Amino acid sequence: MFKTSDLRDKDVIDINTGKRLGNIIDVEVNLEEGRVEGFILPGENKGFRLFVKDLDIYIPWKSVKKIGEDVILVNIDENVTQV
Repeated sequence: MFKTSDLRDKDVIDINTGKRLGNIIDVEVNLEEGRVEGFILPGENKGFRLFVKDLDIYIPWKSVKKIGEDVILVNIDENVTQV
């Protein structure tokens, strides 16, 4: 069992490249079925943009491969979208 606040402290890592994607900023939960549907990470910053919001990255639950003590391993080749 884990809390969403615990998830926000973990680094999200792509298993294909080893790249750190960031930390979870939001969790999508299906309340009717009582399960996590996916995570939202902040989009990459492409330089100084004061008035432009970068698109966030949505990672569906099925792309999560392992949740460890310090990191969450994901396969971003599977169904990752920008929101």
